[in-house]
Amino acid sequence: MTYSRTAIGALLASLLVSGLFSTLAHADNDGPARVTPVDNSGISIRTTALPSPSSTTAGSAGPAVNTAGLASGTTGAGTGAVTASPPPANAAPGQVVVGGKVPDEATKAAVLARLRDTYGSANVVDQIEVADVATPPNWSANVQKLIGPQLKQISKGQLKIDGTQIDVKGEVRNESQRQQLASDMANALNPTYTIKNGLRVSASEQGLLDQTLANRTIEFETGSATLTPQGRAILDQMAAAMLKMATKTVAIIGHTDNSGNRTSNIALSQARADAVKGYLVAKGIPPQQMSTTGVGPDQPIASNDTADGRARNRRIEFRAGS
Repeated sequence: MTYSRTAIGALLASLLVSGLFSTLAHADNDGPARVTPVDNSGISIRTTALPSPSSTTAGSAGPAVNTAGLASGTTGAGTGAVTASPPPANAAPGQVVVGGKVPDEATKAAVLARLRDTYGSANVVDQIEVADVATPPNWSANVQKLIGPQLKQISKGQLKIDGTQIDVKGEVRNESQRQQLASDMANALNPTYTIKNGLRVSASEQGLLDQTLANRTIEFETGSATLTPQGRAILDQMAAAMLKMATKTVAIIGHTDNSGNRTSNIALSQARADAVKGYLVAKGIPPQQMSTTGVGPDQPIASNDTADGRARNRRIEFRAGS
């Protein structure tokens, strides 16, 4: 099917979907799309000419795919709830709402199939219209490349595809994932596409760990790696927090004060970190999610000249990783 320039100027194809992005095969054209990073405040670091989010008016070049804001991701299926603008009345947590205009039934069916494969048929709400709209070459195939299992890595997100302009927003777990997702999208598309990476690192899981520990000391029996009842009680709370985390790893770091022999203190701090890991494994935290290190007295947070300072330095640190 062909479209005149009048049709292109008057009405553009558009879609509204939710999700995150997967690593996909390269397009037939040589070279990846361009990526424009955006920092966590939403300000462009490097500018690229992009249409406004509402750019579906005459003069735009190509179809528009609008991905409405994702609500918080859900557990289990891992989908994000997506609402159109205005929010569709039938949207619910865990659902993926897809709407907008596409040029034919084949494009609609292909997009819906990809979404249903990714999120499950019961979670996809179809609001797509078939209309007399224009698309750039291979537009349907390129849109499908943006839909896959890795979409579930983004929450509270938004994907807008306006012709060859792609604007992606939302929250991810860490900076590496933020950059990788946009890179994967770019590598899946040809150089005529431009990606504005507005993904942000979510309010950190490190914050969850710090809030749970609440500056308390995990206590051990004097000179040993045996947890006290008070230490175990704190670790019960830490285990509950870690079970909520999507992060892959948590580093458990043992520290001591500078009393006594340094080599012995390093060994003791390692043994205590290992004891903490062992306790958390017994509470259901996968062992591969945790690593342990003992640094002895080498990283004090207070003066070792006072009893209070030494007590603060004898601690277990939890550090969220990727």
